Amino acid sequence: MAVPRGRPAGRLGRACADYLDYLRVERGLSENTTAAYARDLRAYLSHLAGRGVVDPDDVTRADVESFAAARRADGYASSSIERALSAVKGFHRFLVSEGLTRNHPTAAVRLPKKEERLPDYLPHETVSALLDQPFPPGALGERDHAVLEVLYGCGLRVSELCGLDTRDLFLGEGFLRVTGKGSKERLVPIAGSARRALEGYLSGARAELASHARRAAPGSAVFLNKNGGRISRQAVHALCEKYGRLAGVEGLHPHTLRHTFATHMLAGGADLRVLQEILGHASISTTQIYTHVDRTQLRETYLAAHPRA
Repeated sequence: MAVPRGRPAGRLGRACADYLDYLRVERGLSENTTAAYARDLRAYLSHLAGRGVVDPDDVTRADVESFAAARRADGYASSSIERALSAVKGFHRFLVSEGLTRNHPTAAVRLPKKEERLPDYLPHETVSALLDQPFPPGALGERDHAVLEVLYGCGLRVSELCGLDTRDLFLGEGFLRVTGKGSKERLVPIAGSARRALEGYLSGARAELASHARRAAPGSAVFLNKNGGRISRQAVHALCEKYGRLAGVEGLHPHTLRHTFATHMLAGGADLRVLQEILGHASISTTQIYTHVDRTQLRETYLAAHPRA
């Protein structure tokens, strides 16, 4: 994969294209993740070029720190700067491991401390208002209901929901096969209203949408758009905002439903390791953010209820 919008000249530019291919092919990172790395590295190489640096041997720690300082000056959040520096550090590790240089300017560069930000989530009453509202009659209304039920009921990322194929459904056993980050597959339970909504959509609405496909044989995607093709992430974002607004939630994001699923599961007594497996987190530390949410809720309840708090 070449760096978007043209490849910078010099050995650094050529090595960057090789690194992105390595991430996509050998590391198995998704196209979205690889594209994010490409954007960060394009900005980094542009910064280096502005300082007259186009060769891996010539990059210094001061160049890297100058790049981070420039991002801060441009108003980037510390999380964005951390991601960019992580891409830069990985790139330079790759250069050394491939024998392209012995220079390792990022070896002693520390990532900025990440601001701890608790995820947004919806209370139970709001989820009920969202999922129990009257959906429009017809195939699209049934699809939209199923999309929202599965996002909340299974805690899926929007890309995982859009990527579901009919061969990934094992509704008799109560599972979905989900392909997550790094093309890793996992089984996610589905039950209750999420399963009923999905089965209702599959019983007729999907076939109606598939009949609008421009080609003779419709694709295998579970969730289809009005033209019979695979639903896009943008369309899922739009329908979340639409139905969220109708339920009194402005700017509802699909990931908020994933956060809400995790928070409600943990509050209901789910084991942290089980939740990690369901969510597809590589590290338990990522899942532990929801214990902070639970403690916050605990403290708010205490302050509201205790007469001398």
